Amino acid sequence: MKITEVNTYLVGNPWKNWLFAQVETDAGIHGIGEGTLNMMGKTVEACIHELKPLAIGMDPFQVETIALRLTRDAYSDGGQIQGSALAAIETACWDIMGKVTNQPLYKLLGGRCHGRLRTYANGWYRGERTPEAFYAAAQKVVAHGYTALKFDPFGAAWRTLSLDELDLSVAIVAAVRAAVGPAIDIMVEGHNRFNVATAIRVAEAIAPYRPTWFETPVPPHRISQMVEVARRSPVPICCGEDYYNREQFLELLEHDAVSIINPEPQYLGLSAAKQVCGLAHGYGVVTAPHSAQGPLCTLAAAHLNLATPNFFIHEVFTDFNEDWEKQLLTYNADVRDGYIDLAEDRPGLGAELNLDEIRRHPYNPGNWLPLFKSGWEQRLQVDEA
Repeated sequence: MKITEVNTYLVGNPWKNWLFAQVETDAGIHGIGEGTLNMMGKTVEACIHELKPLAIGMDPFQVETIALRLTRDAYSDGGQIQGSALAAIETACWDIMGKVTNQPLYKLLGGRCHGRLRTYANGWYRGERTPEAFYAAAQKVVAHGYTALKFDPFGAAWRTLSLDELDLSVAIVAAVRAAVGPAIDIMVEGHNRFNVATAIRVAEAIAPYRPTWFETPVPPHRISQMVEVARRSPVPICCGEDYYNREQFLELLEHDAVSIINPEPQYLGLSAAKQVCGLAHGYGVVTAPHSAQGPLCTLAAAHLNLATPNFFIHEVFTDFNEDWEKQLLTYNADVRDGYIDLAEDRPGLGAELNLDEIRRHPYNPGNWLPLFKSGWEQRLQVDEA
């Protein structure tokens, strides 16, 4: 069996254009993957088509060699762009392997380690940035059956935070805790916003509300800064979603400072993501893979998580997207009572692209998250003017 072509499809999800890929073979079997990257959907799409000659003619079972060709042989460091393109192609190859062997993907990745996957909700806070709005929205999340939820209370903050903004952010955290009660896990998202001093100050201020973690409080580029925050924070630090190779995770883990990582399979590919989870296991670290892209990324992460012994919790936006988005795939990793339970009898990823529905929702250049612009939480199309 040989790869003969890679086709791409952009979908105009209002808060982030989603990019899907379909890898074709001469055996008539195809696989699907995802390459979404915030406002860079067309950029990653171009990268897929530039890289695909390195995969065409290969056996899709040779995922390690294909990944090596798409990185080493390209002789460039395209960061998350190149990682997203690689992941789209490589995930589709895993999907093909599952279809050929008639096995669900998680069995090829090591087999089921968990009965169900506990999830946490994201994307649920789309109102005003007030404690009252967050309180009401958080109550609705719990009413859906979720036992955990994540949110960014910091508005458009960058590097530092005024005292007024700090007070408002902490009041929002307090409101969410009051809304959900003491038994629900709350995760506070930092989106790489702060410098070290501010991150530590924020961590100390939110600690009384017992967050499960404080996520990516500082930019990822200097691992030493993340390590310093992790060692001084009274709240556990979760990070890793920005990294796109094994070496970055190895350097992070060697400091024994972070106890939760959230690798992004979308930037690593499933092979490397599985290896990163194994590295974390060796350091006593649990995993909560980043899954903030499209529904295919969510499904791929679910298969990875089922096959990961040190898996902790799974991120989902499922109940807080547009209704039509569940029609993009023929099967979705739906959440019931706060858990995902993948069907055991669906080979590969277990889903196909609904190309008719995809065509109904074209790419829009305003579909991206402007995380440092006031009101970004409402996830509206960006006015390019």
